[in-house]
Amino acid sequence: MIGEIDHIEIEASDATEMADFLKKLGYEELRRTEHHGESFELEPTDGEGPIFEIHTVEGEEVPGINHIAFAVEDIEGITGDLEEKDVDSIVGPYDVEATGRRITNFRDPDGRRFQIVDDE
Repeated sequence: MIGEIDHIEIEASDATEMADFLKKLGYEELRRTEHHGESFELEPTDGEGPIFEIHTVEGEEVPGINHIAFAVEDIEGITGDLEEKDVDSIVGPYDVEATGRRITNFRDPDGRRFQIVDDE
């Protein structure tokens, strides 16, 4: 079952500036990676709530929410279930070396990207 939100990825005009802004709101840096260039992952200091993953806009991208990711325990099974239900544009599951996570991406009827993630 797809449950709680794991993270929300935001494409920012300046990832460092956006990370600093979230720190002012009470978030702390969980990790910094080279995923999509320099990337920040920030979590609420109390641990309650989703992680924000921040990247600087590149190429044809525009600032905004890139995707919402949901935490799952059985990514293979849920990916298969999405395929059986004819969910659009399924890609995965596959490993993302930079973050140590296994993910599957898919699209809603309007083309917005969603993701399921299993980092265990």
